Amino acid sequence: MEMYLQWVSDGLLGLRWWQLLLIGLITTHMTIVAVTVYLHRCQAHRSLKLHPVVAHCFRFWLWLTTGMVTREWVAVHRCHHAHCETAKDPHSPIVRGINQVLWRGAELYRDAAADLAMLDRYGHGGPADWLERRIYGRYTWQGVGLLLLIELGLFGAPGLTLWSCQMMWIPFLAAGVVNGLGHYAGYRNYDSQEAATNIVPFGLLIGGEELHNNHHTFPTSAKFSVRWFELDIGWTYISILCSLRLASLRRPPQRLMRCAGQLVPTLATLKVVLGKRAVLTRELTLATLAVFQAERTGLAKLVPHETLARAKRLLRHAPWRLTETQRADLEQVTEQSAGLCAMHVARQALEKLWERSPATQEELLAGLQAWCVNAERSGPRPLQCFARQLASYG
Repeated sequence: MEMYLQWVSDGLLGLRWWQLLLIGLITTHMTIVAVTVYLHRCQAHRSLKLHPVVAHCFRFWLWLTTGMVTREWVAVHRCHHAHCETAKDPHSPIVRGINQVLWRGAELYRDAAADLAMLDRYGHGGPADWLERRIYGRYTWQGVGLLLLIELGLFGAPGLTLWSCQMMWIPFLAAGVVNGLGHYAGYRNYDSQEAATNIVPFGLLIGGEELHNNHHTFPTSAKFSVRWFELDIGWTYISILCSLRLASLRRPPQRLMRCAGQLVPTLATLKVVLGKRAVLTRELTLATLAVFQAERTGLAKLVPHETLARAKRLLRHAPWRLTETQRADLEQVTEQSAGLCAMHVARQALEKLWERSPATQEELLAGLQAWCVNAERSGPRPLQCFARQLASYG
């Protein structure tokens, strides 16, 4: 009886609390890595190809620790990208409210996965072998049940606590924090139409998913970090797998390519401009801030300090994101500076091009070429440099 009670209390291994804590941190991190590398980057966005053995290890571990079905997760995530921040988005805090997504993210996933039409439309391309059809896709709760029995046997009663933490880890951090806070609070490298933000620049806790604004800007890139101080631990693991020839990139990190000697935009340039709105908006914003910084001393004599500080914040946003009140506040400053006024007018003109009116491709190209000519003639030096660089993309 005494041996039985000791086994219930300590399990077969009899580990101390700090050892159990270490196991919990390692196993939950493994689950996060499986979600970001396998489900997200490999399956949902097809950014990389994994060796079959590695891919199956990820599948088995996810079945054991989460019970998630690959096809369902992929379909819900692709639907999120296709209808981001709209009523069709399965988990947008802008539509559903931050508390709803943060605390009920896993329930929203389950509700969305119950839509068979959505699964058929967005769930293609995933594994469809015997294991997926007969085990992983059919017996979803049996995996996590098996994990519970294993941990109760190895660790005794504390194993139940460990298992409970493992079960809450993904629903809260991935489904709640990333989908909730990742579209609600944080900093933004790119002023894209989606509300996605980078929660923190150090993607350690959630495997790099913290860099959510970067991901929404480059959804097919396997690498989420774009600035020198950002760390994507998921990309670190992918790099290790690639070096071991256990993975290969389908789509290397994207770079804008410039054509030497090209001074006039071409149809290839137009395609780049229309497809890289967020990237070019950031470059134009940096050029605008450079003009603001150069003229700040003179503006300080003409504009109150509070208005000037507010204008600097507003210049970081694309014109289409500004409200009428914010536009009026910004115009108080731009009216006092010919350089800032030229930058603001140029940004608004480029925004009209991005609106993609019913104009033909030839008309859009003519508009882009005219924009570059006007920027070269009337703009301050940062705008001229930006226009020359834009014209050389192809």
